[in-house]
Amino acid sequence: MSNPRLDEAMNEKLEAAAFRALIAHLRTRTDVQNIDLMNLAGFCRNCLSRWYREAAEAEGLALSDADAREIIYGMPYKEWQAKHQKQATPEQLAKMNEAKSGH
Repeated sequence: MSNPRLDEAMNEKLEAAAFRALIAHLRTRTDVQNIDLMNLAGFCRNCLSRWYREAAEAEGLALSDADAREIIYGMPYKEWQAKHQKQATPEQLAKMNEAKSGH
């Protein structure tokens, strides 16, 4: 929902800045695993990359999943996984499965 005091262009500019700040923050918080994000917020970096790709497609731009993930992660996804992804704990997996059952 846009702020009625802002014109559409300014609102979009501010939304884009907030999105860039979120991505920059997530790139520095490599300790926060995607499963943690999913369990706490219901979305993760992969969701963001999918939404980015879908937005590109809505504008008629072809963007692969791999390219969208690289935009969000700041590096190829496989590289990020190798550097930062940890094995999910049984507790994390149980929480994620519990949340899925409620949908």
